[in-house]
Amino acid sequence: MSRKQYWNSEAKNQSWIKEGRGRGAGAEYKPWLTIRDVPSKGRSHRVFGHLTQRIHHLLSDLELATYFLLQWRRSTSDIREQFPLDRDTTREICRRLGIAHPNERGIDQYMSSDFVVDSNEKNNSKFVIQVKPKGLFNDSRTVEKLQVEREYWREKRIPFYLVTEAQIPRTVFENINVLYNYMEDDVDYDELHMSFNLFQDQISRSGSIRVIDICKSIDASYQLDLGESLAQLKLLLARRYFHFDIFKPFTELRCSDLVAEDFESLRGGWRVSS
Repeated sequence: MSRKQYWNSEAKNQSWIKEGRGRGAGAEYKPWLTIRDVPSKGRSHRVFGHLTQRIHHLLSDLELATYFLLQWRRSTSDIREQFPLDRDTTREICRRLGIAHPNERGIDQYMSSDFVVDSNEKNNSKFVIQVKPKGLFNDSRTVEKLQVEREYWREKRIPFYLVTEAQIPRTVFENINVLYNYMEDDVDYDELHMSFNLFQDQISRSGSIRVIDICKSIDASYQLDLGESLAQLKLLLARRYFHFDIFKPFTELRCSDLVAEDFESLRGGWRVSS
């Protein structure tokens, strides 16, 4: 079996450009890279974004954590991941800095930034984030490419930030790990909606009761196996039927911490995911 090609020929570059990759905004944006286009270096994620009403392609747990934090910001108005940089511009920057342009088998590759973020903040209406584990900063080639990327956005007068695991609170990672196994694509939406209605009713009447305790109560009331309701709630949270403060440990959540998503938005998510 031949090894999958994880670099682009010029024909593939032109095909992606024709597809509209790297263009658009909101629900119409198409990322330059998807989880199928890059080698796996850990867990990759397809996540429906209620802000953008589309599927986001996130290539690591660190990207996923950063995405959740960006979506949590009230001022965020759009998130475009795997955003391609103009290749003629990166070539010129590389020439000027004396850095070799990313190249595979004689083909200059398109560079990309992990997130381009639009914001409602007057003095910070657009900014760019590149996500990198701290360990990669020991690699000189990684540092060179970051220099090129930083210069690219500096010339456009758009703020550029680096994010490592040091900037992501431990609780965020822990919450993501709690929900990760419930982010699978194959779900019965009719059954999920029935669970949503049940939990929405129970949670609205339970206020300060811990989420874990209300799940135990549901198990007892409906003669379910212990933990069955908790697993169902985790699936609802992973699917964003309920929103909660990603900075707060899952085990400490109270019913009053959960906010139900609007049903019409959920239906839109089903259509996008299908």
